Amino acid sequence: MLKGSNTPVPTAALRVELGWRTGPGVPDADASALLLVSGKVRSDADFVFYNQPAHSSGAIRHEGKRNADGRVTDALLVDLTRVEPSIETVVLAASADGGTFGQVPDLYIEVQDAARSAPMARFDNPGATTETAFVLGEFYRRQGAWKFRAVGQGYSSGLEGLATDYGITVDEPQQMAPAAAPPMATPPPAAPPAPTPPPMTRPAAPPPPAAPPATPAPVRLTKVTLTKAAPSVSLTKQGGTSGALHVNLNWEVRKQFSGWSSKVGRPAAMHSDLDLDLCALFELTDGSKGVVQALGNTFGALHQPPYIHLDGDDRTGAVAAGENLTVNLDHKNAFRRILVFVTIYEGARSFADLNATVTLQPQYGAPIEFSLDECTVPSSVCALALITSTGGDLVVQREARYLVPERGVSPQRTVDHAYGWGMNWTPGRK
Repeated sequence: MLKGSNTPVPTAALRVELGWRTGPGVPDADASALLLVSGKVRSDADFVFYNQPAHSSGAIRHEGKRNADGRVTDALLVDLTRVEPSIETVVLAASADGGTFGQVPDLYIEVQDAARSAPMARFDNPGATTETAFVLGEFYRRQGAWKFRAVGQGYSSGLEGLATDYGITVDEPQQMAPAAAPPMATPPPAAPPAPTPPPMTRPAAPPPPAAPPATPAPVRLTKVTLTKAAPSVSLTKQGGTSGALHVNLNWEVRKQFSGWSSKVGRPAAMHSDLDLDLCALFELTDGSKGVVQALGNTFGALHQPPYIHLDGDDRTGAVAAGENLTVNLDHKNAFRRILVFVTIYEGARSFADLNATVTLQPQYGAPIEFSLDECTVPSSVCALALITSTGGDLVVQREARYLVPERGVSPQRTVDHAYGWGMNWTPGRK
């Protein structure tokens, strides 16, 4: 499509894909959507992005990123049948993280039929320079039907500038108050004492004014991406040390065949029923140790030790589902360390050709995310993240470390040995 052109789209479930080509020096990008009435949002709840991944109506959901063969996509799922009647326009935007769109090659937006993954409209954004945010397209109502328009409007003020332009209240960093003025070198002469006033009867204090209605907290745009160069972040400094910490693992298979055959060292088939298990080793301050995993049905507990709980077993890898684990940070003083890791239960011999993303979402802090590196060894267990408590500081460390079990040694025992947990292991089944 050309900039400014439009095309009808069905009132059905659609997948909106933001895509680009990655490489050295290419910044990350994020997809977002705004639901508008008369050109503005009704409230901050009408903004769907990585920190607010679903609209209350169920019409839009942030699906998340995929990385395959040097191309990255970030997607939104849009169900136009659930868009509220008052909404006139759904703006589809992109924001750059750590650079400008002049550094992002082959940026495009594509609308697909979600059920069939069939492309319905595509707009390849023309050359960008210093822009850090773009409105790439929009859905809009016309005579009872929906259309998609290719927009291509750039912003140099990033996601914050784009969001505030549509009426979003953004949480800005607090500025330090200016230092107080120094005292005068020579104090002025003291004034003569005032005469003592006659005693007065103090009138009754008026009743306190009614408290104003609470206003919603402004939207927070911050997020943290862990890399090899910057592998750790302090939850304490991020303000995310209370409430629930949700850990999500999602994945997709890049090729039809993958994995390694332990017998001949050749790629082996990766089945469609690939089953990955998200697990956690824990050590508490009272010295107790253990594991939370689907194997053996040791799903943990959220409101009693170990204060870690694993959701049900997932076999799809979808972002909305995937494997999920929750840590109760209201009991952060009980933790000494937590190692989050993943094993292959069945469907493949190794993580080769598997694209996976890990997201840690504190209830009161910025999301923390990272992708796993490509696996080049016959690994069936990968250490994902290490959470440690040191001197009152809770730190998340990106591990992304593929481990190769020795013959006859379980993946759990392998990761235990690599991190010195010192537990005794017995065979278990789901």
